[in-house]
Formats: sequence, C-alpha cells, structure tokens
Amino acid sequence: MDSTKPLILVVNDDGINAPGISALTAVAKEFGEVVVVAPDKPQSGMGHAITLDSTLHLKQVNNFDDTIAYSCSGTPVDCVKIAVTQLLPRKPDLVVSGINHGSNSSINVIYSGTMSAALEGSLECIPSVGFSLQNHSIEADFSASQYYARKIISQLLQEKHNKDVCLNVNIPNLSTNLIAGVKVCRQAKGNWEENYDERTDPMGRKYYWLTGKFVLEDKGTDTDEWALANNYVSVVPVQPDVTDYKIINDLKSLEK
Repeated sequence: MDSTKPLILVVNDDGINAPGISALTAVAKEFGEVVVVAPDKPQSGMGHAITLDSTLHLKQVNNFDDTIAYSCSGTPVDCVKIAVTQLLPRKPDLVVSGINHGSNSSINVIYSGTMSAALEGSLECIPSVGFSLQNHSIEADFSASQYYARKIISQLLQEKHNKDVCLNVNIPNLSTNLIAGVKVCRQAKGNWEENYDERTDPMGRKYYWLTGKFVLEDKGTDTDEWALANNYVSVVPVQPDVTDYKIINDLKSLEK
C-alpha cells in the first residue's frame, strides 16, 4: 500500500453486496488507496449501534477487483471501529459511507446506519462524509451520485478542514444534467407519523410491521428537504454533540 497516497475507508449500511458501495468505491479509488469494510448483510436503520454481546467476524472478499475488502458480521459503526483499530496500516485520511439506497435527509440522519458510520469516523478525528441517493431500487442509477461524490471527496482531501468534519450528502434521483447544483444547508425539522400493522403468522401468532409516513414541519428555504425538492444536492455538516444549548440557561434553576 502506497503511503504517499491518501488512505480512504469505504463503509455502508446496505451491505457489502449493495450496488451503492461499488459505485462509491470506484470513485474513491481515483483519489488514493482504498480499503472497504462493510456489513455482511443489510443494516439499514441501525443508527449508532455497536456489537457488545456477541463476537465479530471478518471475511476478506473479492467484490471490488483489486481493492482490499472485508465483510463484517457487525453494524456499520462496528465496521469503522474495527477497520481503524485492527485492519488499517494507519489512520485513514477520509471515511466515506454509502452510497445509500434511499435518502437520509432531515430526521432520518438519527436512524441512519450510513450516517452513523460517517459520524464514527469523525469521532476518530477523521474527515467523513455519508452519501445517499433518493432511490431505494437495487437498479438505481448512481451516475449523478458518483459525479458529486467525486467533487466532494476531492475538496475534502485538498482543503484543510477540522479533522472531525462530517457531511451528510443527499442526492436527488435525477440525471446529472437535471441537478441544479449543491446547497450547503441545515437539517429540516420533520418527523415520522408511525404505526404498527398487526398481522397473524401461519401459526396464529400476532406480529407487527412498522409503517409510517414522513411529515415535513419546516417551511424554510435553507434546509436539506427544500434543496432536494428543488433538485439540488444537499450538504449538511453534522456533529455528534446533541446538547440543546438554547435551553441551558433556562435550566439553571435546577442548580439551586
């Protein structure tokens, strides 16, 4: 492995066999040495879960031609942790996660395994970015996503940013020529109105299937949801600090 080139770790939450990670790996290889570590099965919606009560297994795979790659029995965050501490010859210069099949805008960033992997990279003081395409199909066209991933990866490697920078990048499901450009914006306020569909299995036992719809509660024109609705790639800088600074002073009475 050439130590003069940037070292890029590629991860995802859709699993080692997902088309999106192949598309992202192809772009990452244009910029340096690449190692892929991804879950051995889909792990969408895992958030920042880590494996504590069972063993982790790694298996070297040949999914990406000459690129070193491993499937991991754990979560997306496990993949980052074990790569950085056990597999890589040095701390990577960049962690890229995705390309996710489906958007991770607004509140979805909380649940996203794609973005939790990227945030874990930033916790390790590695610049990190998660890429998501607004298309859940296994046959999705990742051409536009690759175009913008190339631009963003290039900029992150060339410019000096805080080592804990983490970007949430969402790409509209459009061809490159129909995308209006890039908007750096904030996370829109939104929520899921959820319910559980009660069903009965062949043994007569009840089981439940999560259903719901996303409700946008934000009319701002500076949000990721607005950007995507208007054919822009949204770029939201995110951080693991979840402190609500606005109400700290309001709670000072608790100290008395």
